[in-house]
Amino acid sequence: MNVGYARVSTSSQNLENQIDQLKSSGCEKIFSEKRSGKNESNREQFKIMMEFVREGDVLYITKLDRLARSVIDLHNTAKFLQNKDVNLKVLHQNIDTTSPAGRLLFTMLGAIAEFERDLINERVREGIEAAKKKGVQFGRKAILGAKEKNIIYKQHEKGKSVAWLSKFFHVARNTIYRAIKDVVKLTTSYIQKFKVYLLIYGFLHKTLNNLTVYFTGSHHLFLEWS
Repeated sequence: MNVGYARVSTSSQNLENQIDQLKSSGCEKIFSEKRSGKNESNREQFKIMMEFVREGDVLYITKLDRLARSVIDLHNTAKFLQNKDVNLKVLHQNIDTTSPAGRLLFTMLGAIAEFERDLINERVREGIEAAKKKGVQFGRKAILGAKEKNIIYKQHEKGKSVAWLSKFFHVARNTIYRAIKDVVKLTTSYIQKFKVYLLIYGFLHKTLNNLTVYFTGSHHLFLEWS
């Protein structure tokens, strides 16, 4: 029996194109699912399909990465199919494990697929690091801005409860606590910086008041502190 397996990674993707290709190749039974290929344990239809195939069957897939996303998974899958005497055909890469050349190409393409995925992940990481250095912020947008946080802090100082502020701003209580903490932290930082500025100003003011400037006949400048 010709058995087909189709997979897409997310629910927003369409399976119809793969299923049409599998039907055109003569598949009598097709298993399909919308699951990531990273973890085999999450692919229920894949596990059912692997148990369904029998000796003499041919398993059809459209692309190699529909079956597995790492060379280890590919080797495990190939060994499992080989032990059940099930052949594999990959339509887009023209792989047919009924021949020695097909089995070799199957292994080589699996290694290339894993290498390509590692390269993509590395490029993504490099892109994220480069963006962070340029000041790009990742993650969810902050629920409360600096203006809202200051209002929350002032209202809380005036006696408004966290529960009241939570209802008024339509956020969780933990968000209110974090907002108050952020303002206190920022205020403390400003106070510390202001104290440093005062110390520097005091030192310079005292120093300049005790400074005497002399000009010699040769236009040389001398500074003297009393």
